[in-house]
Amino acid sequence: MGTREQILEKIRLNKPDPIALPEQMRFTSFFENTEVKFIETLQSVYTEVVVVKNAQALAEKVEELYAGVVNRATNIPQLASWADFSLNVTDPHELELIEIAILKAEFGVAENGAVWISDSHLQHRVLPFITQNLALAIPRSAIVNNMHDAYERLTDTTGWGCFIAGPSKTADIEQSLVIGAHGARSMVIFLIEEE
Repeated sequence: MGTREQILEKIRLNKPDPIALPEQMRFTSFFENTEVKFIETLQSVYTEVVVVKNAQALAEKVEELYAGVVNRATNIPQLASWADFSLNVTDPHELELIEIAILKAEFGVAENGAVWISDSHLQHRVLPFITQNLALAIPRSAIVNNMHDAYERLTDTTGWGCFIAGPSKTADIEQSLVIGAHGARSMVIFLIEEE
């Protein structure tokens, strides 16, 4: 018997007894204010949160924030006149030129600042990751406490979707943080009071 087999045999012999799963697999979060927790969590991961009254106020805020930016894209119908980059491309590689994408998403999660976006709003799944700057718009009332609540909302979900929390970032052992390493360099969340 070789060294590898000896090690594997020792592992097999030292296997702990199975432990029963807990009966309660759902945990409740007791945040005083779910929206405040959501905003605090996002700010800690370099994400700005902007509350707007309605689609018109969103359009005005977008004009203000991204006045000099070119290559703007959106999947929000009320922002169609603002966009100068068409998402009707057949090759997703063409999207690499987008400077800012403002996309409709479904809901946010207070405990970790994640926002759920699915292909029901996207022509190309790569869009949130290939754009230089990303903004997601969700209803202000669509913030859940934790991932348990989030997964309950996703029980009927079919197709592709993902959680995005903050801009892309990575760090190394030299304690050097790089923002935008594998995706968007900045992220803004718009909370829309009325739709």
